[in-house]
Amino acid sequence: MTEGRNLKVRVKAGGRTQASRRWLERQLNDPYVARAKREGFRSRAAYKLAEIDDKHRFLKAGGKVVDLGAAPGGWSQVAAKRVRVGEGGGRVVAIDLLDIDPIPGIDFVQLDFMAEDAPDRLKTMLGGPADVVLSDMAANATGHRQTDHLKIMGLAEAAAEFAREVLKPGGVFLAKVLQGGTEGQLLASLKRDFASVKHVKPAASRSDSAELYVLAIGFRGQNISK
Repeated sequence: MTEGRNLKVRVKAGGRTQASRRWLERQLNDPYVARAKREGFRSRAAYKLAEIDDKHRFLKAGGKVVDLGAAPGGWSQVAAKRVRVGEGGGRVVAIDLLDIDPIPGIDFVQLDFMAEDAPDRLKTMLGGPADVVLSDMAANATGHRQTDHLKIMGLAEAAAEFAREVLKPGGVFLAKVLQGGTEGQLLASLKRDFASVKHVKPAASRSDSAELYVLAIGFRGQNISK
């Protein structure tokens, strides 16, 4: 048994930049990366969704889920299992700019969510209202913190607008954001349309990362009085 020991893999330079070497070392020493490989999940991100749902219980058997920014498919795998795709009437519709290897029971389209026709394509694939809209979307990092923050918040706000269009009353919206100042504006707007809105940071989200998730539960529907 080596678990519990502080075994740290070191990566030789081998022509790599210092930044790429640090990233590779972090991956090789990350217990969630190793666990994902053992348990057949496509990414360590699967455990972020699993931990959030373990606490808040919104992925229910028979539910309809939209997964925005699905590649490489870890969140879709978790959602499919928990809503019982193929056995309990659950449904998962997923989209990403990148292609993913097929996942049994998942309806996937390779398309930029920000493309003009993307929301309508997803609505057609859904064939009705959704119970949950998930967004793990992130733009390519520029290295400039404020720019990266604004880019990911733009994606989160677009995902929230889509969620308002497709969620059934009582529905749930979960999206990745970054700490940086404007995420509070998103929370404020969501509080007008959802019964409960909060930031969550699962244990699988690295402690040194500015990454957070906004969880909005209890969609009030389009025709609520303002």
